[in-house]
Amino acid sequence: MRPHGRSLTQFAVVDKATTITNPLLDLSSLPRFSAIRSEHVGPALDELLARNRAEREQLLARHDSHTWESFVQPLEDIGERLNRLWSPVAHLNAVRNNQPLREAYNEGLPRISEYLTEVAQDERSYRIYKQIVASPKFAQLQPAQKKIVENALRDFRLSGAELDAAGKQRFKEIQQEFARLSSRFEEHVLDATQAWELVLTDEADLAGVPETARAVAREAAARDAKPGFKFTLDAPSYIAFMTYADQRALRQRMYEAYVTRASDQGPDAGRWDNSEIIVRTLRLRREAAQLLGYANYAEYSLQTKMVDSVDQVLRFLRDLAARAKPAAERELEELRGFAKVEFGLERLEAWDIPYYSEKLRQHLYHFSQEDVRPYFPVDRVITGMFDVVQRLYGLTIVAAGAVDTWNPDVRFYEIRDGHSELRGRFYLDLYARPHKRGGAWMDECINRKRTSHGVQAPVAYLTCNSAPPAGDRPALFTHEEVITLFHEFGHGLHHMLTQVDYVGVAGINGVAWDAVELPSQIMENWCWERKTLDLIACHYKSGEPLPQELFDKLSGAKNFQSAMQMVRQLEFGLFDMRLHSDYDPNGDQSVQALLDEVRREVAVVIPPSYNRFQNAFSHVFSGGYAAGYYSYKWAEVLSADAFAKFEENGVFDRRTGLEFLHGFLEQGGTRDAMELFLDFRGRAPRIDALLRHNGLTG
Repeated sequence: MRPHGRSLTQFAVVDKATTITNPLLDLSSLPRFSAIRSEHVGPALDELLARNRAEREQLLARHDSHTWESFVQPLEDIGERLNRLWSPVAHLNAVRNNQPLREAYNEGLPRISEYLTEVAQDERSYRIYKQIVASPKFAQLQPAQKKIVENALRDFRLSGAELDAAGKQRFKEIQQEFARLSSRFEEHVLDATQAWELVLTDEADLAGVPETARAVAREAAARDAKPGFKFTLDAPSYIAFMTYADQRALRQRMYEAYVTRASDQGPDAGRWDNSEIIVRTLRLRREAAQLLGYANYAEYSLQTKMVDSVDQVLRFLRDLAARAKPAAERELEELRGFAKVEFGLERLEAWDIPYYSEKLRQHLYHFSQEDVRPYFPVDRVITGMFDVVQRLYGLTIVAAGAVDTWNPDVRFYEIRDGHSELRGRFYLDLYARPHKRGGAWMDECINRKRTSHGVQAPVAYLTCNSAPPAGDRPALFTHEEVITLFHEFGHGLHHMLTQVDYVGVAGINGVAWDAVELPSQIMENWCWERKTLDLIACHYKSGEPLPQELFDKLSGAKNFQSAMQMVRQLEFGLFDMRLHSDYDPNGDQSVQALLDEVRREVAVVIPPSYNRFQNAFSHVFSGGYAAGYYSYKWAEVLSADAFAKFEENGVFDRRTGLEFLHGFLEQGGTRDAMELFLDFRGRAPRIDALLRHNGLTG
């Protein structure tokens, strides 16, 4: 291999002396998490960015005929090197946040943004890519290589490569400020979430709260040397309290703290207020899009997605809303009537909805999430999930032995095929804890690629925030938490099972954003199948399987308030798309006023005026879903229709599983997602399966 395109292993060997003192520069294997310190981040970036810039200049200075081998592949390797270095830094910032690391991370973000924009705007590289496409040799490239080059040309244009010098400079400044604002937004949400707590010592205040939630709250209080029970705004604690606590005033108190996080309202009003960050972000996105000739940021964002236009997205969301809203209104009216008749509640408030919804669910179906929790001990769920993958795809997943991690609870696994070939490895971080970002996600640690030493196996981070073990009781999942785990594992399979040898379109890379949720959402469907539950569910004490009666109740309650849930997601999607299309951040209308307008159109639950949902809307303001939140529903149409093929042939039909494996999971971004879907399904996607799965037919 030419010096310009050294493999990662060669890079690590060359820098062996440096890597002894700076673990971030050791790219020879998995990250050395226990050795990484905040003081390593700046120097590692100094060295790697300097090396990357020097090697890029060497490539650009060559005057011979540029080819994939002499130019594109070396640039791919250079880019991947930076991703490998930054991946553990970003991950630790999310799962083990502390002030020194946060400062180092925030110092590095604009430097990386500056470098990436510099690369993306380089006219010399842009010209060379055009020359490669125009050369006779381009036709001889593999499809994956062609796709990477074509995507690069598109991305050059979207990054301002065709702007004049002043335009390029302004675009670069915007990207750097984006990086800072995104990080600050997420920090504010994390700090606001971690700062608030509800400590209870009176047994009467705990009425209705399940023992599983009490045990976790008891241990949380004990860790802080406090008496009683500590409830927080972390998802497992918040959801349990809002769903089961009988004390209405305490539910109201917790609700207000949660929906006003990082805002100008609530118990910490103004302390971590994201309001100005939101407005500033929207202004910058609009300016960046208009610099490139687009009317708004949504038009710009859709250039890398499946859909053709903003109007297409709005029609899609509003069509679903028209189908779901009447049913959602009936569901809400049923809830109001039930709360009034059975409990004498005259006015149903936002903090009452989870509580009385759970009461109504139990009344109608004699079922609660707590009923099934004892049947979902963590070890059984994980091994059962792996068994599902084995049955579908013929793959084996086993613990990979001791590796360096960031927390003792983190597990590490490897995936092998029927020929014992390593397909991928992953970290599994399941439990909520202090200084860990909320939510659930999959992220890349290492990408697949072929080097002179063979195939570099992909590695993923799979992160959830479920309730941890308490006392001598293992961690027990609700069924909803099982669904979340399957969802993130679907993302992980997409990343790890790729057979593409080029990073730019391997795994989730190069996949249209509004299709990337398909492999994750399709995995959720198996959580409702009796055959799957026989694999993943058994009582943590007796070992008994999930009783048929309880399964029937679980299945019967599947679509309980599904229309209310759907219009809520449509509210988020429509709000996001309108924020980035017809909303003017320099105009008179506030962001809150736009959200109120969207709610009047599609929502059935109108929250209190102090609700500041947008101030913690991390998907859009720090998570990459700007003008893309609709993709959850868009991909759900695809995933429901794709799963219908399994329903037709058998949910564990190996032939169908292999078709999905080879047709989707292994393909990465080498082909357009719609082409892959048409090949798998034999026709265009239909909405019927989504409506049926949500009980909205008939």
